[in-house]
Amino acid sequence: MQNTKTKWIYLIILSLVWGSSFILIKKSLIGLTPMQLGALRTAFAAIFLFLIGFKSIKTIQGAEWKWIAISAFVGTFIPAFLFAFAETEIDSGITSILNSLTPLVTFVLGILLFSIHFNKNQLIGVIIGLVGSVGLIWEGAIINPDQNYGYAFLVIIATLGYGINVNIIKRHLQHISPMAIANGNFVILIIPAFIVLYFSGFFNIEIASDKAIQSSIMYMAILAVFGTGIAKIMFNKLVQMSTPVFASSVTYLMPIIALIWGLWDGEKFSFYQLLASCVIIFGVYLTNKSR
Repeated sequence: MQNTKTKWIYLIILSLVWGSSFILIKKSLIGLTPMQLGALRTAFAAIFLFLIGFKSIKTIQGAEWKWIAISAFVGTFIPAFLFAFAETEIDSGITSILNSLTPLVTFVLGILLFSIHFNKNQLIGVIIGLVGSVGLIWEGAIINPDQNYGYAFLVIIATLGYGINVNIIKRHLQHISPMAIANGNFVILIIPAFIVLYFSGFFNIEIASDKAIQSSIMYMAILAVFGTGIAKIMFNKLVQMSTPVFASSVTYLMPIIALIWGLWDGEKFSFYQLLASCVIIFGVYLTNKSR
């Protein structure tokens, strides 16, 4: 009973934190390029995690570093850039709804890569979720003709990474502490992050004289510490105490928070997009209902 209550607390906190991350990405992009944002987000999160738990990496054994590295790139590094590029063209609220495909993608990858069995209802759920996604992208392109909804597929690619990551944590890293997994991820990523940051031209920027860049870095720092650092530890713990499906279900609640922020920031959201969003969530629900 206590474990059930704890996992729901983790789920709600993660929904609030990650649901707010989309507006933070949007605000960070005012003064930073997507490459700078992705690299800085990774670097700041790495420094924060090293300060609070670097010693935990001693518990990671040699053979486990392979899975730590794969988890790092597909679950953190690559999605950080994909979301940053996506939000240069599409609204933060729409991005969050497309991200809710993560449980569905986790299920499909579980079938293809991890030999998970499925039934007819789950197959129908996959189809419904995909139809909803097409509808959401289609309607978004109509009401926002100035936005390039081809960038929505970057979010879908990111959900593939999340789906692989959550299965890896559950299957191969279950016995390692969440703090160790998070720190191990960023031991792998810290050097690539600074390499990208160097070639992005960030170190040539006059930060002291540019208020927009200063504000963007502030938003990015909040995103890195809470949306990446702390949330990464909590999510790893949630996966270990529950199931990949339950943990990825955090994406059901995130769009509610993200849409509230988006509407507050003046983003457009139509009735048909709301309908398509409900179709996506229903499809994901069907996919996971009988597991």
